[in-house]
Amino acid sequence: MSRRVAAVAFDVNETLFSLDRLGERLVEAGLPPEALQVWFGQVLRDGLALAATGGYAPFRELARTHLRRLLVAHGTEDPDGEAERVFAAFAELDAHPDVEPSLARLQAAGLAIVTLTNGHADSTERLLARNGLDGFVRRCLSVDDTGIWKPRSRPYLHAAQACGVAPEQLAMVAVHSWDVHGAKLAGLVTGYASRLEGGFVDGFHPPDIVAADLVEVVDGLLDL
Repeated sequence: MSRRVAAVAFDVNETLFSLDRLGERLVEAGLPPEALQVWFGQVLRDGLALAATGGYAPFRELARTHLRRLLVAHGTEDPDGEAERVFAAFAELDAHPDVEPSLARLQAAGLAIVTLTNGHADSTERLLARNGLDGFVRRCLSVDDTGIWKPRSRPYLHAAQACGVAPEQLAMVAVHSWDVHGAKLAGLVTGYASRLEGGFVDGFHPPDIVAADLVEVVDGLLDL
């Protein structure tokens, strides 16, 4: 059965934009190379724990809390100042090489493009503009609009409503297995690029499209 989609939502952190600049800033602050993974793991853990129990906290709040704790744990002399320097790198993230061609393919095919992040819409807007990608994206959406993090269903259904389509006409594209899993449970078509995790995590609901990068994922969605 055809599952032709009318709109595509992209996750933001690591799906569209590399977090390498944040990792570099953490190393400059005297933290080990694995600090970025530890930091984001803690933020994601608490965001998902809140979502699982019906609670909510903004991304910036959790990110600042765990970043400062991490800096203090590593003996940083000025944890507040270093935290601000690290946080400033959020405005300097670079798009992955497969982003522009994948967005161009979707635009040429006439599909609406939005972003959907556990972060903040204003940050996404600035990054898209910085990387010359804002002309592709119709709207930047955030879980701030719904008061609960992905992978709960509400953010995905909100994205479908914002696009003016039924959930089954919206595709969610991400490099995170948990994100694709949540979108699938919400009734969306799903596309997974394996360039971050190396492969889809067993136990989650499998995506409709699995490929190495975003271009191949988009090509698969357009072929549905």
